[in-house]
Amino acid sequence: MEDAILDRDAGYALLAELQDERYRTELLEGLEKRAPGFPDWLVTVLFGGTYQRPGLSLRDRQVANLAALTALGGVEPQLAGHVETSLRIGMTPAEIVEVFVHLAPYVGVPKALAGLRAAAPVLDR
Repeated sequence: MEDAILDRDAGYALLAELQDERYRTELLEGLEKRAPGFPDWLVTVLFGGTYQRPGLSLRDRQVANLAALTALGGVEPQLAGHVETSLRIGMTPAEIVEVFVHLAPYVGVPKALAGLRAAAPVLDR
């Protein structure tokens, strides 16, 4: 069995690359007040583990995140955050919009439209 990658330092470094300081501070400090230790676990396991695995580029991971969050629905703040992250890693607004358009026949038009609505304020900045 291969050892799982869990690199706390790599997780925090990647989080700093993917999300701006304001978002990181609000997210981590707010969570820490409500659920001590949870933010560190999240960063270590998600950004220091899952994101460190080989096989997908950051861009591919963001397309998957946009698709999953849109399909899930009801997670508009996280979806908007991933739209911001998608822009930070070099996806264009047109590519991001196309992800939502592509999803419509798979997740339903209402969820695709909800995804576009969540993305609009970020894309309109």
